[in-house]
Amino acid sequence: MDHQPKFFENLSGTGKAIGVLTSGGDAQGMNAAVRAVVRMGIYVKAKVYFVYEGYQGMVDGGGNIVEVSWESVSSILQVGGTVIGSARCKSFRTRKGRLQAAYNLVQRGITNLCVIGGDGSLTGANLFREEWSGLLEELAQKRKIDEEAVKKYAYLNIVGMVGSIDNDFCGTDMTIGTDSALHRIIEVVDAIMTTAQSHQRTFVLEVMGRHCGYLALVSALACGADWVFIPEYPPEEGWEDSMCVKLSENRARKKRLNIIIVAEGAIDCHNKPITSEKVKDLVVQRLGFDTRVTILGHVQRGGTPSAFDRILASRMGVEAVLALLEATPATPACVVSLSGNQAVRLPLMECVQMTQEVQKAMDKGRFAEAVRLRGRSFENNLNTYKLLSHKKPDAELPKTNFNVAVLNVGAPAAGMNAAVRAAVRVGITEGHKMFAVIDGFEGFARGKIKEISWGDVGGWTGQGGSILGTKRTLPAKYLEKIADQMRTNNINALMVIGGFEAYESCLQLHEARSSFEEFYVPICVLPATISNNVPGTDFSIGADTALNAIVETCDRIKQSASGTKRRVFIIETMGGYCGYLANMGALAAGADAAYIFEEQFDIRELQANVEHLTEKMKTSIQRGLVLRNENCNENYTTDFIYQLYSEEGKGVFDCRKNVLGHMQQGGAPSPFDRNFGTKISAKAMQWISKKLKETYRKGKVFANTDDSVCLLGMRRRNLVFQPVAELKTETDFVHRIPKEQWWLKLRPLMKILAKYKTSYDVSDSGQLEHVAVHSPKEAETGAI
Repeated sequence: MDHQPKFFENLSGTGKAIGVLTSGGDAQGMNAAVRAVVRMGIYVKAKVYFVYEGYQGMVDGGGNIVEVSWESVSSILQVGGTVIGSARCKSFRTRKGRLQAAYNLVQRGITNLCVIGGDGSLTGANLFREEWSGLLEELAQKRKIDEEAVKKYAYLNIVGMVGSIDNDFCGTDMTIGTDSALHRIIEVVDAIMTTAQSHQRTFVLEVMGRHCGYLALVSALACGADWVFIPEYPPEEGWEDSMCVKLSENRARKKRLNIIIVAEGAIDCHNKPITSEKVKDLVVQRLGFDTRVTILGHVQRGGTPSAFDRILASRMGVEAVLALLEATPATPACVVSLSGNQAVRLPLMECVQMTQEVQKAMDKGRFAEAVRLRGRSFENNLNTYKLLSHKKPDAELPKTNFNVAVLNVGAPAAGMNAAVRAAVRVGITEGHKMFAVIDGFEGFARGKIKEISWGDVGGWTGQGGSILGTKRTLPAKYLEKIADQMRTNNINALMVIGGFEAYESCLQLHEARSSFEEFYVPICVLPATISNNVPGTDFSIGADTALNAIVETCDRIKQSASGTKRRVFIIETMGGYCGYLANMGALAAGADAAYIFEEQFDIRELQANVEHLTEKMKTSIQRGLVLRNENCNENYTTDFIYQLYSEEGKGVFDCRKNVLGHMQQGGAPSPFDRNFGTKISAKAMQWISKKLKETYRKGKVFANTDDSVCLLGMRRRNLVFQPVAELKTETDFVHRIPKEQWWLKLRPLMKILAKYKTSYDVSDSGQLEHVAVHSPKEAETGAI
């Protein structure tokens, strides 16, 4: 659909005042949202006010409601919690309290509120909005304000952002803080695994989530836990026996540790609580295993926000300001949220009502309905966990007589091993024999191929790099040998996990079908590369882990620069010709500029950046951060930019450079990459099974259509299988990048938040959607 781009320059905030507050429990990333609201608000010439201590500050007024400047939100992006404070407020629940709050806002001309909090905070904001005109009339009757003020400030606009680590709000895929909380949980689980393994221990971990099991479920998926207890999916009657059988079976298979994850709100099917202590006592009494309990508690709320949360909160903050600027008296209060990869606006009360419906369904024991109401993403997680956690006895497994091979191609990316594990386990569940190919297509040609079992991939989710080994070699020069190996081992389908090379390899196999009939089999590519440069997908396995590594380093470098004062750092990131890491890293780290290949720049732009930094050094923020993608320009190298900045900044600032290099490829995979890798791999294996059934004729598999060689990618809001032959037209093969990349739309965001004048296409935003309850079938097709 060709639309005329709509730019926000037409939206002016002149004469408007925006109040921003955080309320309810804190969550990492709230500060990034506050920063984005303040800077975007000032950028569109609105006045922006902090409301300290949530609704309590609004009621108390005085020094709790303060106009802020651009510099007020400097250096808060990487800080956890909320710098403007949050408090539970009893007085705001009374009309008297709300009357006082309305008076305090009118005194400052604030009629736009951006509320960052959970469903309780947002419901309170909506009630305040509904009562607003009545409150003003009451204030006028009491002679606290005049009639003119009643007319001038006649209506209140509310936009909400959901800050909650529990991810318990319907209508949004991820709430601000959830990803960071998962990071904390996974750090603890990874640490506990090493000690548990040493002593052959069982660990029961209790994670937050009084009413929502999202954190427990996703962390169980991300660490391959043996058992998980969540409020939405209570275990069946007799679960004590099933769990103990499973734990002892795992020990019998030489597994040295067991991990059980319990959400704090976990219940059994009679709505009775299941506590971590109860689970521990059960394991000790029945099995005699050495068992320990670890309650994570408020650790999950603390620490620095992840790259995902910073980008999410920055996008939401900017979107919230746009929503406030476009609001009319008829616009319902809305929440800005994330659906797949899209920022969307949803009516606030629809989301709140659906969130409350989940609780009602659980109270009445309608658990399947509760899971469905939680949304596609939650249901998908649950189905994938059930599929991967428990191996059926061999006698119960179907037998298909199909052999499926899995291999890694290209550079290593964190999350590859999680994808291999899911592929192997789903393949075995579907009745196939699974084979692992060592060292990519080079290993394939040499016959480095072996059968791999359910137990062989235990504990792989948390491992970085590629356990199978990976090579960049393309199959073209080994076609004959690979065809031989496929014939010898009777391989009926291939799953290729890797980056741009994996995509190119499958194109080559597709094109070689006319010469080698062995390649007439279903082939699926899973994008896994830190560069995120594979056509047909918005995200690749491994890119999130690399982004977090970059952001963590940038945080440290910024701290060093702040201490020294008047220092600018030039940081080089990887990514080939794809600027994803540099651009998103700059957005998440609060950088001043990011040089990328996709947006050509010249000496004038470099000069303008230097002048911008010179101006910045006159303010209270005396440091600079500039990211450069490794291949953004063959002449303006990192050294050249460093020398130019050093010369031009003489006497104003000094310069340092830092090449991040291969540290971006290493490390344990982030929760997002483990989860994404696991889920798309499970989905891909189910697709392979379907294709095998469809193409099996006269005793052999013969898949000769274009749609039998596909790449599974995340496109906007859905997971889509796309024939690699069709993706050719979308690919720039010289620079190994897709011709169109979604994240370039976020580039102006980084520039706005760094105080550059720019245009920002807001065509995608501005539509108020409705909260949809999906059918069970949709969970299979849909979101991540």
